[in-house]
Amino acid sequence: MKPLNYAILKYFTRVEEGTVEEVMNDLKKEYSTHRAFNKNSISHALMTAEANGLIEEKSFELDKNGELLIFYRANEESKKTINSFIKD
Repeated sequence: MKPLNYAILKYFTRVEEGTVEEVMNDLKKEYSTHRAFNKNSISHALMTAEANGLIEEKSFELDKNGELLIFYRANEESKKTINSFIKD
């Protein structure tokens, strides 16, 4: 099993865009028992990946509860970079 942060980055090579909740839903089966598998830690990992230029904010909106949803994506160059460093 890959480290959680690697799995998060690889997620964005397979999808057009995603939120923290969508990442968690996708990775839940393998990582739900991981101590960093929580909304705060994954949100932090996404912000770090963004700060490092691996993903970018695509859009944002408020959900039905008034919470901010940030949609992230990896552009084609970022997908190539992620895939070159993290093999399947």
